Amino acid sequence: MIQRIVRKMATAAGLLGLTGLTTAAPTSDALLTEVSHHYAENDGVNIHYVKTGQGPLVVMVHGFPDYWYSWREQIKALKDRFTVVAMDQRGYNKSDQPEGVAAYAMPNLVADVAAVIRAEGASKATVVGHDWGGAVAWQVAFALPQMVENLVILNLPHPNGMAREMAGNEEQQRNSAYARRFIEGSAADPKILGGYPMTAQTLANWVKDPAAKQHYEKAFTRSSFAAMLNFYKANYPRPGSESAVAPTAPPPALTMPALIFHGLEDTALHSDALNNTWDWSEKDVTIVAVPGAGHFVQQDAPVLVSQTMRWWLSSRYER
Repeated sequence: MIQRIVRKMATAAGLLGLTGLTTAAPTSDALLTEVSHHYAENDGVNIHYVKTGQGPLVVMVHGFPDYWYSWREQIKALKDRFTVVAMDQRGYNKSDQPEGVAAYAMPNLVADVAAVIRAEGASKATVVGHDWGGAVAWQVAFALPQMVENLVILNLPHPNGMAREMAGNEEQQRNSAYARRFIEGSAADPKILGGYPMTAQTLANWVKDPAAKQHYEKAFTRSSFAAMLNFYKANYPRPGSESAVAPTAPPPALTMPALIFHGLEDTALHSDALNNTWDWSEKDVTIVAVPGAGHFVQQDAPVLVSQTMRWWLSSRYER
């Protein structure tokens, strides 16, 4: 049922003037020299972020394996109306890389986002998250609702939907096999990536734009592979243990508007987990499904994602 609903919603994007916007946009390096670089400190850990634009604060949080540059097209689309901040999560690129699994537990990741918001002198922001950044963004919204004005999630369903599908959806359980390898393995395992080692090059294999891939390889060379796996070791749901990603007890209802994107070709996260998302919120929920786009929907359909995000956020500030 959810597949039929969300595919209709994706088709209806044409009513917003967004027909045909799944074509990949060209990558521009101009953004690399335009953004300014900053650090926010959280309990001794320095979190790197870039910043551009002016207006209400938008904080973007990447997933695995990624870094702030994932948001390049969205930054360019929003910067004339918003102050856009894109952070490197701990362990990645220019952020600190604390040792040990406990350093990557969800409360620390949530506190990193809060530290970035405070570093910008703000009391709240729109929080945008993809993949592990989406998991963090959900938890910021639950734990610190006073700091989240709007919530935007890309390819990481609501924790309640994740818990339901991981418990009863065989396809989702098969799709999660890679995560079990990450939890049980190490960065030194020569086959940790389904037969390949963790290197800057193998981690950047998913990047389709050749120019962007070069930037990714440099960023991953600066990153900690052990830290990347620690996100899974510290937070991924396992039988008999509590997890913020797929909790046994439902989190509180969302108290802010939410915009959710989902690339329907995602091979890791099943779109069935989107079902009932609207039942877990006190505010409006907008779901945009994107046929033909995969897990990295912000790069597979950059124009559709960027322009929809701009329209949706701009409508929140119209007077």
